[in-house]
Amino acid sequence: MKVNVQTPNFVVDEKLVDFINKRISKLEIFYDRIIYADVFLKVQKTSNKENKIIEILLSIPGDDVIAKKEAKTFEEGVDECVNALEKQLKKRKQKERAFS
Repeated sequence: MKVNVQTPNFVVDEKLVDFINKRISKLEIFYDRIIYADVFLKVQKTSNKENKIIEILLSIPGDDVIAKKEAKTFEEGVDECVNALEKQLKKRKQKERAFS
């Protein structure tokens, strides 16, 4: 699976990219037909501490699956997104089993 990390307005650290790749690659355990993942990292200019926005879009046959979270750190947000995507992929797999 290919992972595209997009960060408008700032340069992303290699450690963060490696972290994102590891976390997203674990999703293949739950659903093995993921084509690619687009990860968008944004920073809101607010006084709120949870100003990091993380959006992950998984391209899979049939439909795309999206999770969007706000968090204090990108790592925390990526974890939350991956957990949400994991639940969505498990549901999708159960539906596919029911129809086959």
